[in-house]
Amino acid sequence: MGKLICDSMTSSPVIAWRDPTAAPSLDNIETVDPADQITTTSWENVKGLEDQQKRHLQRLHAKGVLWKHPGDDDSSSPPRSVVFRLTHGGDVEADGNCLFTASQKAMGSAINASDLRRRTVKRFLEDLGSVSGLERDVIDAAIKHMYSPDLKSGWGIHVVQEVKLLAKKEDRDALDSAINELVNLGMQREFAAESIFKERCIAVDDGPSWAKYMSIYGSPDDEYDIITLQYTEEGLFTVDENREGRAAAFGDDIAIECLATEYRREIYVVQAHGSDAMVDEENCVFFLPHRPRSQICEPPFFLFMKGRGWCGAGADHYEPLIAQPSLLVSQEKVAVIL
Repeated sequence: MGKLICDSMTSSPVIAWRDPTAAPSLDNIETVDPADQITTTSWENVKGLEDQQKRHLQRLHAKGVLWKHPGDDDSSSPPRSVVFRLTHGGDVEADGNCLFTASQKAMGSAINASDLRRRTVKRFLEDLGSVSGLERDVIDAAIKHMYSPDLKSGWGIHVVQEVKLLAKKEDRDALDSAINELVNLGMQREFAAESIFKERCIAVDDGPSWAKYMSIYGSPDDEYDIITLQYTEEGLFTVDENREGRAAAFGDDIAIECLATEYRREIYVVQAHGSDAMVDEENCVFFLPHRPRSQICEPPFFLFMKGRGWCGAGADHYEPLIAQPSLLVSQEKVAVIL
């Protein structure tokens, strides 16, 4: 999906909130001898991984990942490099809030997942207010593509496409009544629900509606419920009315970039693909970088995602990685240079 706001090298600086519980600054990172490290969770014991994924991730942990501060290329100061040993930080609940729960664990922050979500949305709205009209059009187009796609295209990539709508909790009774009226006239329930929801709910197709959507935590305190219309190439497949209001907004690339900007840190999503992706063992793990729209002041943190050969609507599950700073070794000895 790529970066959706703008390139971080051309964006204007922002004043980021500094979390007093955040990881230490680049100048104060303490290295740890590999012999003294304690692995949080052995890759051998992580569920849902194939043997080739486990072997590759074990090599990554043994050799380490070298991170170089992106600003060092343009600086006369000594290079700032850190070797990280990556271990699995444990499972997090697959409740739609996993991006924020995993990020909280990966950062070791006392800020809880719901607060991270709120800070992410606040950062997005602040940045959105400072971009040009052309940049905003690009953002709106990217959001519309993800959450209100053109159902006339995209079927060469997707088996199922989803349309996200937002229904105010206080309007649910009125929406149900309108749907029942159409059902009483002979319309099939799912088509009646599709018609009413598309007519009366908010489409997630621009910056302001994305902020409303990404604020949804799946709790009774949310202002909106998420309605999901699923389509195949033949037409409407199903309607998830989310009647109990428990669905949360899954974090996407926009949210990750805003989270990176809020904490002035790069975020790497480490994606491990299995045999269904038809890649060999040497190429089954990818590091997907998300850079902040501001100066980088803290070391990166890492999230883990088990890749899938088929994806219905981008609802990926994130898990935390614990990055342990290690003794600096030569570039030739590390597994990956970021």
